Amino acid sequence: MLQNGWDTFEIGTILRPFEGSISDASAILPEDRLYSQSNSFSVSVADWRIEKPLFNKDLCIDCQFCWIYCPDMSIISRDKKMVAVDYDHCKGCGICVQVCPTTPKALLMFPEQKDEEEALLEWPKKEKKEKEN
Repeated sequence: MLQNGWDTFEIGTILRPFEGSISDASAILPEDRLYSQSNSFSVSVADWRIEKPLFNKDLCIDCQFCWIYCPDMSIISRDKKMVAVDYDHCKGCGICVQVCPTTPKALLMFPEQKDEEEALLEWPKKEKKEKEN
């Protein structure tokens, strides 16, 4: 396949996401799909990200909003449960954090170099509601 840069394609060029034919891509895990070389899944795009979303499993309600709204399919979900963020393809847009409905949020943006364990210690605590008598 001819290797083209993003700015060398003709207007109206069709970039096929997969090599060969795939009848049901949703039935194949992303890491098992035969992506074409012109697909962004084959190339890491994260080297210019300055913030990254970090995931706090203890706060997640597995609503899948982050998975649905992520424009880069960077939320890794298995059996309708969020398991991780694909940092090779996440651009750090923060949409996943914006759509997270929990309080505090299960996803928060942190600087790219922030250690995950350190970030979890800084996470806002869930407020306990007092019962009225």
